[in-house]
Amino acid sequence: MAKLSQVIRDQKREKLIKKYAARRTELRNKVRDPNLPPREKDEAVAALAKLPRNSCLTRLNRRCKISGRARGVHQKFQISRIAIRELGLRGQLPGLRKSSW
Repeated sequence: MAKLSQVIRDQKREKLIKKYAARRTELRNKVRDPNLPPREKDEAVAALAKLPRNSCLTRLNRRCKISGRARGVHQKFQISRIAIRELGLRGQLPGLRKSSW
């Protein structure tokens, strides 16, 4: 089980990302616009820099919904490889079989 403080930190980041998503995309589009004058682009870059760092999507860590583990998380199911194995061995994941050869 991951430390509770780390899980809570990532939950706070998710909230910040949702809060600033529209503003961040608006500023990013201004920076990428080739028709804008350089002064407006510089202002957009400065405004992006003033936003909280944790509002950036790349700072979010994908975590297992069961254990909170940050590594080895299956993107589709949002469960770690260990949790998938345990659920599969208990027969709680339909269509999953233990392989043997």
